[in-house]
Amino acid sequence: MIDVHTHCLQPEHWGEEHRRHWQPVYGKEWRRYTVEEFDAAMVGVEAAIVFGIKATMAGVHTPHQDVADFCTRAKTKTFGFMALDPSDADVLDQLQEGLALGLSGIKLYPVLAGFRPDDPACFPLYAEAERQGLPILWHMGATPSAIGDLSVTQPLLIDGVARHFPNLKQIIAHMGHPWYLDTIIVLRKNPNVYADVSAAFAKSYGGYQAFMNAQEWGVTNKLLFGSDYPFWTPAESAELMRSLARKEMGPFPNIAPETMESIINRDALEILGLR
Repeated sequence: MIDVHTHCLQPEHWGEEHRRHWQPVYGKEWRRYTVEEFDAAMVGVEAAIVFGIKATMAGVHTPHQDVADFCTRAKTKTFGFMALDPSDADVLDQLQEGLALGLSGIKLYPVLAGFRPDDPACFPLYAEAERQGLPILWHMGATPSAIGDLSVTQPLLIDGVARHFPNLKQIIAHMGHPWYLDTIIVLRKNPNVYADVSAAFAKSYGGYQAFMNAQEWGVTNKLLFGSDYPFWTPAESAELMRSLARKEMGPFPNIAPETMESIINRDALEILGLR
């Protein structure tokens, strides 16, 4: 099992964003998560991609060094992704700093950073990522934050990036929730765009729609397993996926168990060129 979506966010990385905008929705503080807790949760995971968030507008910043240190301390095989914000004037310098620390991909968060993924002003970052072979993992879809801009987090915007940078490996996180079908249409036409399933399994009806649409459109091979740790462990995530496949949907088609097993066991490292 390869987990492509795990967080190493610590409370200080959030600034005031979580306390002001997330805590009222989720009803709890963001606590500190230790490397030991991470390793315990990753039992049975061959490797995990780890990252934080950078959104200058929202005051959220996970330093590259913190990600690198977390990965160094973890017993689990990890690949650290650098959290960047294309709105920063020195974003290309930040990318080079991440490379110097051994980070092997990029996490982008348009909805809190406030940039459009298909804005040509971001293209120099994508060009350098493509040149360096750095996959980009996008948070796409919903946010509980009142300051988040939903107009820049629609998965169809990734199509514009893929058309300009067809060799850039990209992952749409959370299957673009709640715009699952839009995500699937983007995956179908762009060979190097994938989606991770983190959190898509959390809502019974929404999860059914997400995986059934992928199954019917023939793009389940473009879906990568992600737990969204610490929200769920990999084991919890896999069980929620399997439980969706066990549901009898009456007159509607069922999700095939082999659909879920193929996602859970997919070699995402090979796909992303991270081995």
